[in-house]
Amino acid sequence: MPFFLIPTLFFILVFLYFVPLGIWIQSGVSIGWGKVGMLKLVIMRIRKIPPSLVANSIINLHRAGLDFVTSEELETHFLAGGNIANVVDALIAADKANIELNFQNATAIDLAGRDVKEAVQTSVYPKVIDCPIEAKVSAVAKDGIEIKAKARVTVRTNIEQLVGGATDDTVIARVGEGIVSAIGSAQSYKDVLENPDNISKAVLSRGLDSGTAYAILSIDIADVDVGRNIGAHLEADQAEADKMVAQAKAESRRAMAVAQEQEMKAKVQEMKAKVVESEAKVPLAMAQAFRDGNLGVFDYYNMQNVQADTNMRTSISDEDEANKDNIINQDKK
Repeated sequence: MPFFLIPTLFFILVFLYFVPLGIWIQSGVSIGWGKVGMLKLVIMRIRKIPPSLVANSIINLHRAGLDFVTSEELETHFLAGGNIANVVDALIAADKANIELNFQNATAIDLAGRDVKEAVQTSVYPKVIDCPIEAKVSAVAKDGIEIKAKARVTVRTNIEQLVGGATDDTVIARVGEGIVSAIGSAQSYKDVLENPDNISKAVLSRGLDSGTAYAILSIDIADVDVGRNIGAHLEADQAEADKMVAQAKAESRRAMAVAQEQEMKAKVQEMKAKVVESEAKVPLAMAQAFRDGNLGVFDYYNMQNVQADTNMRTSISDEDEANKDNIINQDKK
């Protein structure tokens, strides 16, 4: 290859890389030669923006009659990290469904992390949210019977509140709270089973879609089951707790009685000790009386006779009491 052809070939390759002739011809034939110029496509390539993505988006918008969106706006949205294809599809779908959605709102929704295309689809075709997603909401009626319910919430996207509005989790939480409140207000579980639509009406009247990204169309009770008798269980637990408190108080009183009994026994032993101590002083006092001449021998003997007579009478009385007890026990037998 001649040496002078190398720079020419290099220039042609660079030119074909930076100048997308195929995209320029396609856009010119589709929407006119002035909409997406060659210079714009070259600048897109330099700024690392896919020219084909922007050109195809402009073509689709033009064919849909949405000429108010420019290539510069699409480029700005791409550089901001947005999804151009989703925004364009959402704008076209909203226009066909007569839903008011401008480019600024669509890009704001997209940059907020929401799927704007799915939002428009949900506005046209409402979706159903299970509440709760798994299991059922448990609540207790006024008669103490547990009711388990599961609801299905039909919602439609509220485009105006999509940015900053609460999502599915908030709707599920609010509906669950409304179900618990509605069941708790019922006089009997039978009323809930007879008219489950009362729950739907009560929940729907609370305005649960306020501040959310959805408009609630309907709330339907999908399933209702009867659970445990919570009231009876609570009463049984309360009775058991009262029983334990009473037992504890009785045990406390018994312990106090035992302590008092032991205290009285100790006092009896103390008094007996004092009696023994006093009796031990009697011989000493008599000896002192003998020395002082206040007590004679005959006085001592008389005292001994009195003590012996007293002991005899006491023993006879004890025998009589024992005989009476034996007779009473035999009569009972």
